[in-house]
Amino acid sequence: MPHAPAERVHKMYSEGGSFMKGMLLGGIFCIVATLLSSFNFGHQQHTDHHNHHHVNAPSKEELLRLPEHKRIELSQNIRVYCVILVEPKDLAYWAAVRETWSKHCDKAEFYSSEEVKVFESVSVETKDPWIMLRKALKHAFDNAKDHKWYFIARPTTFAIIENLKYLLLNKDPDQPFYLGHMVKSGDLEFIELSGGIVLSSEALKRLVGVLGDSSKCPEQGRMIWKLPEDKELAVCLKYTGVFAENAEDTEGKDIFNAKSVNSLINEAMAQTPQEVAESCCSDVAVTFNGHSPNNMHVMMFGVYRLRPFGHKFHDSLVFLPPKDSDND
Repeated sequence: MPHAPAERVHKMYSEGGSFMKGMLLGGIFCIVATLLSSFNFGHQQHTDHHNHHHVNAPSKEELLRLPEHKRIELSQNIRVYCVILVEPKDLAYWAAVRETWSKHCDKAEFYSSEEVKVFESVSVETKDPWIMLRKALKHAFDNAKDHKWYFIARPTTFAIIENLKYLLLNKDPDQPFYLGHMVKSGDLEFIELSGGIVLSSEALKRLVGVLGDSSKCPEQGRMIWKLPEDKELAVCLKYTGVFAENAEDTEGKDIFNAKSVNSLINEAMAQTPQEVAESCCSDVAVTFNGHSPNNMHVMMFGVYRLRPFGHKFHDSLVFLPPKDSDND
């Protein structure tokens, strides 16, 4: 019994210590939560005044209203520089892209994480995806200023460049366009790299202008955790007043796809089995992602070579291949 008061005092100190620890941890959590909630991915004034909108490909009727000489002029002035991000482990995909759709770019450059003797590429000497993307875009800006549009893709992406040019036909590259398959993560709207990203010359110019500013576009990111490179790109662009826009056809279908044709067909068969072709994919789709190297060659055959005999395509304009190219 004489030890009871001492035990009670010890218990009080023990409970008091636990209480203080709880208070301390709770306080730290509140501070972190407050900081994160007050953090925004760009200047607030840009977000408040920006109304997100979708970018549509022109309709056939719009094109037919243009004089023929104007259509020809527009089609010849759209030059696309393709930025393809590769690693040595991607050699099979790298080879497939070289042999297929990249031939249709006005200029295609492969940016590798390290020097590879098998294929010609620009080595950016980093395996960090975000730093790799930054260096690739800075190189593109410095060395391809005669191009007005920049298409960024992974080697798992299959792209139909003529459909991309069709989307861009009535778009002004001197305006800050940042296009593709738009996804929302919290308050941030970004373009998925797996579906391909399109930047106008103005958007790229603004991005390069903040690459050296660690307060707006840090090399290591500004979050406690690491963001994917496509989100980091969106954050930096948002600081310059450039916002993600979802690219669609005239029926509202996505034309940049982060999935393969097979996946999209399977989804359509499960959801709308009576209208698989109509609900699967857009007629003017620009990209698909996730095809094997062999499937890329199959896609190439279906898109560019297979034609029904005697059927005439009544396209209102033609995108000619780059000069001296060996494309299909």
